[in-house]
Parts: sequence; C-alpha cells; structure tokens
Amino acid sequence: MRSRAAAYPLLAVLGWGVMFPVLASALTRIDPLNLTTARYLLAAVILVAILLLREGSGALRPGGRAVEIVVLGVVGFAGFNLLTNLALEHAAPQQISLFVATTPVITQLVRWARDGVRPKPLLLALSLVALLGVGLVITRGSLAGLGQFGLGGLMMIGAVLGWGIYTHGASRFGDWSPLRFTTLTALAGTAAMLAASIGADAVGWQHAPAAADLAAVAPQLAYAVIVAAVIAVLAWNTGVQRLGAANAALFMNLVPVTTFAVQIARGYRPEPVELVGAAITIAALIAANLATRARVRPSSLPQSTAVTDQIAVVDPVAVNAR
Repeated sequence: MRSRAAAYPLLAVLGWGVMFPVLASALTRIDPLNLTTARYLLAAVILVAILLLREGSGALRPGGRAVEIVVLGVVGFAGFNLLTNLALEHAAPQQISLFVATTPVITQLVRWARDGVRPKPLLLALSLVALLGVGLVITRGSLAGLGQFGLGGLMMIGAVLGWGIYTHGASRFGDWSPLRFTTLTALAGTAAMLAASIGADAVGWQHAPAAADLAAVAPQLAYAVIVAAVIAVLAWNTGVQRLGAANAALFMNLVPVTTFAVQIARGYRPEPVELVGAAITIAALIAANLATRARVRPSSLPQSTAVTDQIAVVDPVAVNAR
C-alpha cells in the first residue's frame, strides 16, 4: 500500500524536475517577467475555479487578513517565480534545480531567524555541505568558475529565501483550507507579477510577446501550467495525505536528479565534478530531511494542515499540498 502511495509524490517531483528545462526553452522566445505572468494568470484561473466549486464564493474573501495575504503572495509567489525565471537567463536549469532543492533547509533557517527555533547544529552543517555541492556544480571545481555564480545564483538565493518566508508565514493560516490560502496568495502574487510585467514593458526592459511567440511556446506553457502547477500538485497532495508530509518531502531531493537527467537526454554532458557536486548536495539534503524528521515524533504531526510543518515544497502553487 505504501509503495502505491509513493507513486504520487514521485509523479509530482518528476513533473517539477522537468519544468526547469521546459521553462528555460520558453525563455528563448518570451521575456522572464511575461512568461511568469502568463503562467500564473492561467494557474490562478484554475485555482479560483476549483476553490469556487469546492468552497463557494465566500472563500475568496480575505477575512480581515488582506495585508498578510498580499505580503506573502508578493514575497512567495511573485518573488520566487520572477527571480527563478530571471535566474534561468543566467544559469543552467540543473544549477537552478539544486538551489530550489535547498528550500527545506532554508525554511528551517527562516524559522530560526523569525521565531528563535534553532535548528540542530547537524542541520546547519549539512546545509553548508549542500551549498558546497551546489558550488562544485556551478564552478565545475575551479576557482576561476566563481564568476559563473554571479547574478543567477544571487537571484536564486533571494528566490528560495522568499519561499522560505512564505512557507513560514503560512503557518498562521491553520484555520483556512490549504486550497483557500493558496488561491488567495496566488491571486495577490499574480497581480504583482502583472504589474511588474506591465512596468517592464513600458520602460523597455522587456517586450510584450507577440501572438507568434505565445504560439511558439504554447507546449511549454501548457506543461508548466497543466502538469507542473495542476497535475503535479494534486499528486503531491495525495502523497502527503497517504505518506505524511515528512516522508513525502524526501522525494523533493529527486528534483535536481530529474533535471540533470533531462539535460543529459537533451545532449548535455556533465563533467565528473558536476556529478560529484550534485551527489553531495542531494545526499546532504536527504540527511537534513532525516535529521528534521527525527526532531518531531510521528504522533505529534497533524494529519492534514496548511503549510505548518517544517518541510517546504519546490513549486509555489504546490503549497496547497501542505
């Protein structure tokens, strides 16, 4: 039975791992801000439709928490996704996926900074080991490669930090359904993305896509919305319910593995030091997740909550799985 349940989070992380190369290919035709906005406009419509069907129009009201919703939506949805797509212009998809895989550890550090909940020293040490692995992938083991970390790496640090803050803030919404919290923050984040895109188009930082450009990336956009932001989320939700959040979260470490596999299938040939760095990062993150699970007794974990536990996910829409 548990082996069947494991198929759900496995499907989800495979979908997210493929997403990064897919988005990178779409960025050859559409600017990052416009691509992100188009993706989440469609995803938000789907989420609103599901919420209306399941909870009615009353669930769309912020209930006196509009400021929190807007802040978390802007920091989480808009911040994470805009910075990730911008970073894909400066770093390879496999490098981006390794940064995203550090999200659970970053969330622990955010809790330490904001709540004073200090992680185990082992977790901090493993975090440094994971970052060392990321550094090996980016620099290919050469100090001369430090310059390649550059803007893309800084953007991803900001993106993951924003998502950690978002996940931490979501713990204050335990009285809301995960779907309601996700939908309202998605709407706030999408509005911020739309404003950023309009502003960037107006000042010439990017250009509004032509119909031909949208048609050219229609397959990538369809995948990013339908597979990565809908099907994968539903699969993840089911896996969390059947396996528990801590067990399901271990599958997140397969995201960079999937991304590397896709890139290799597309003709990329990683150097041995890159494979070593990826292995170090993944091993450190798995060990960090196991160390985190050891801090919480299984009997004390809630069976169904919003994003209240210590593990974060890699796709902003996927917060409704928590």
